[in-house]
Amino acid sequence: MAHHTAGKMKGLLCSTQELKALRCLSHHLKMGFRDGSARALTHFFLFFKFFFIFYFSRKLLEDCCDPGQLFVMTKLNSPMGKNLWFDGEFLYSFTIDNTTYSLFPQATPFQLPLKKCSVVGNGGILKKSGCGKQIDQADFVMRCNLPPLSSEYSKDVGTKTQLVTANPSIIQKRFQNLLWSRKAFVDSVKVYNHSYIYMPAFSMKTGTGPSLRVYYTLEDFGAKQAVLFANPNFLRDIGKFWKSKGIHAKRLSTGLFLVSAALGLCEEVTIYGFWPFSVDLHGKFISHHYYDNVLPDSGFHAMPEEFLQLWFLHKSGVLRMQLEQCEDPLVPSSA
Repeated sequence: MAHHTAGKMKGLLCSTQELKALRCLSHHLKMGFRDGSARALTHFFLFFKFFFIFYFSRKLLEDCCDPGQLFVMTKLNSPMGKNLWFDGEFLYSFTIDNTTYSLFPQATPFQLPLKKCSVVGNGGILKKSGCGKQIDQADFVMRCNLPPLSSEYSKDVGTKTQLVTANPSIIQKRFQNLLWSRKAFVDSVKVYNHSYIYMPAFSMKTGTGPSLRVYYTLEDFGAKQAVLFANPNFLRDIGKFWKSKGIHAKRLSTGLFLVSAALGLCEEVTIYGFWPFSVDLHGKFISHHYYDNVLPDSGFHAMPEEFLQLWFLHKSGVLRMQLEQCEDPLVPSSA
């Protein structure tokens, strides 16, 4: 089944990017009308189709979820005294008190719109991809769930990071909820340099404590990284948006949340490492992650459904999905 899927996807790959195709269609449209060509009408409908999908896919996301304003909790969108509901637990809410309010930035701390963005998943398809240089060429790089960026992986995944997500469960499993291993955690995130660590502190009640401890730990150690808290209203709205598109799961993956945000924050989005299958486009077995082959808990995410939605956005020119190698891993990079 996986081999069949990979072969089918390979046949759908384009040799040109869809955004370039839009410019090409626009040019031919003008030429066609000048020449009085019957092709002009066909070009017009193709152009309109691409423009409609490109514009309205982003527009629908912006209208429903407003990432530019709601991606992170700020003093502007989460004032003191406001009551918010946990997006992952329907029975619990919290009121923003003075202590919590003081942890928020005044406004979204990015100069919007961001230009070129790389959103880097952790899929095994990145292994031996040689995509590190291309990833790092983006103006803003987003990564998922505190992935390893040591030298053995840098050629494939790069080293640049402006924002990285951290699920509270990772803090619990790897760092014992920061109850005994605070320095180990601070040392482990140094690889992300001056980046934001994005945490869903108010999705589940069990995640609030670990997320706050990350904030205070980094502050106590004078670390270069800073914590941003995911706005539960944004996460809830994104979940509803994709459910309306046919993704039915207990919860969206971190990767899809991040791509959804990027489409509202960035002018140009390229995604890497989003491939939920056990073989690549050439039928070769690949590990689940580029750094290990630990499989996720079954039934929690709907990864194939998510991939198909992202693939549709790629084919529509809304974003670019990198699935092939960027550079031959056996050829040294030029200086």
